Amino acid sequence: MMKRKEFMLGAVAGLAFAAAATAGGVIDWPAAHADPVAGVSGRLIPSAGAAGLNFAPPQGAPLSFADIFAQVAPAVVQIDVKTRVQQPRGGFIQIPGLGPVPVPAPNGQGEGEDGEGATALGAGSGFFISADGFIVTNNHVVADAVEISVKLADGREMAGRIIGRDEATDLAVIKVDGSDFPFVSFEETAQPRVGDWVIAVGNPFGLGGTATAGIVSAQGRNQLDRDTPYTDYIQIDAAINRGNSGGPTFDIYGRVIGVNSAIYSPSGGSVGIGFAIPASVAKPITDRLMRGESIERGYLGVEIGPIDRTWVGPLGLQSRDGAYVNSVTPGGPAERGGLQQGDVVLSLNGQKITDSNDLTRRVGQARPGDNLRLEVLRDQRRQTINVRSGTRPSVAELNNDGSTAPGDEPTPGGVTAGTAVGGLTVAAMSPALRQRYDIPANVNGVVITQQGRGDNRVYQPGFVIMRTGRGPVTSVADFQAAVQAAQAAGTGVFLLVWTPQGNQPVVLDLPKSE
Repeated sequence: MMKRKEFMLGAVAGLAFAAAATAGGVIDWPAAHADPVAGVSGRLIPSAGAAGLNFAPPQGAPLSFADIFAQVAPAVVQIDVKTRVQQPRGGFIQIPGLGPVPVPAPNGQGEGEDGEGATALGAGSGFFISADGFIVTNNHVVADAVEISVKLADGREMAGRIIGRDEATDLAVIKVDGSDFPFVSFEETAQPRVGDWVIAVGNPFGLGGTATAGIVSAQGRNQLDRDTPYTDYIQIDAAINRGNSGGPTFDIYGRVIGVNSAIYSPSGGSVGIGFAIPASVAKPITDRLMRGESIERGYLGVEIGPIDRTWVGPLGLQSRDGAYVNSVTPGGPAERGGLQQGDVVLSLNGQKITDSNDLTRRVGQARPGDNLRLEVLRDQRRQTINVRSGTRPSVAELNNDGSTAPGDEPTPGGVTAGTAVGGLTVAAMSPALRQRYDIPANVNGVVITQQGRGDNRVYQPGFVIMRTGRGPVTSVADFQAAVQAAQAAGTGVFLLVWTPQGNQPVVLDLPKSE
């Protein structure tokens, strides 16, 4: 499972481990004994080796990374945060980053004794990006912080404050007061290749000053998390654990090529699959945050998905290129511009759309108010739609879009009559069916009235077939015509089905005879 919030909060569950490890003392920072920050200032510029060798290791590598670590470690910091955590019923709190194991609330605190919720301690990583105290880290490390403490490599502790955050890339900039801090720089021009060496430095499990090494395992890992749609992550196999969040990934020359952000782990610990936000994404965002700018992105107001290979024929497409519109946000820019659910977006402002991620990022690059010229395939006909871009809401607003929660289970009362079509039993929409299955007023089509064959998640009583690949379904006859056309073509029939959990595109495999 993906552990995006892998930084360690509270250390409640790991208290026994910490006591045993320190024997009552304090864990030294950094554990690898890098040169202290005291006496070190200015931009750190390690030797880059022979000209033109962007990522080739210097002679002798990888026999040791000690020299490069000693040069860059003074810029890496430990970030300790105090956060508010919700205290559910029963006097227990859930510690993010430590899995689903609940622990007793502090001092036996019960529900209602603290209206703001209990607090927990957390730890992450960061690194100086300027001499005047700006520090890059992950948004999820500091997003809920009520207090931030930054521990430097020489042991000094300083109060930090948030300068800016960008939820959509999971980046944040904080600042400490002072000057002449040692700092490192992002490497944007020379892109690392799969197989190039990398070094990750950070604060795993609160231990501080830890270096791990590995290689770039893959490029362009996208959509690891629906909250960060604008990042193609670098996959690395240098060990990344809880607390490494926000720390730098260095190349062999000490240049920052990424910001450690997530791990993939069935157990919660490192299994050699870590993900870093590439410098090409991190630098322009953090530069803007340092200037005090807010990050605004264009917004359509649609839920989109990739084109499955089984949809190509039924939708009348030539390839999987494009983005399928599952639903349109009521009152949003797309609806005002005339975009409809079931459309396939083929191009934006004359540029071909390769998939749904491509469309998301192209729209995100637009400024609010820009005109977006979309070429779409609707009911197997191409047309052009102009949409004026809105401003993308926050992640919290997107996750709480006001959609209606699933209704109660349908009232028992026998099987509703219907017509057998394509292996399903369907009936025309009626006020009685709408009330019985709690179908919203803006959802129209034919209602499945008996358990359908095939995918039981999609073909359940009360679900609504809204569209086929031929267009909207307004009657049982529309659905029958689409099924007959698909049978004549020897294909399945593409459906867009409303479910209480959201619209679901699917291809219905048809029986040999109707």
